Amino acid sequence: MKKMMLALLALTVLGAISFGQCDKIVTLTSSKTQYLDSSFAVQKTVDENTVIQITKTEVTIAPGSEDDKMTGTIKSDICNWKKPFKEGKSIIKVPLKDHSGDVKNATITIEGKDGKVTLLLEVDEMPDKKIRVDIDQFEEKK
Repeated sequence: MKKMMLALLALTVLGAISFGQCDKIVTLTSSKTQYLDSSFAVQKTVDENTVIQITKTEVTIAPGSEDDKMTGTIKSDICNWKKPFKEGKSIIKVPLKDHSGDVKNATITIEGKDGKVTLLLEVDEMPDKKIRVDIDQFEEKK
């Protein structure tokens, strides 16, 4: 009985940590963007500062200039982090709108493994192109 209670307590604490991570406002920054093909082979690498802000309901991606900024309201998300932005994964489905009003359905996968965090952007309307950035820094807000 004691082991069962300890296991339940451990699961509750881990769940609270994971959920607590997912409902915060997070700003991610990157200094390099990789453009990939459908087999994940790098086609082009660009040195540019990209800022990604994720709230419970919205995503904003600003690569380089204000003209390239994309925003969208999150339709669904899965969040499972053992260690916030070190070990775990988030998958976000979001229609992203660019400055001209064009909307593309996207899947954003943020994955942390061995302390390295990457963000992969896949657009439904462009299955042969993917964008990946290595996250240099992240900042949490309550």
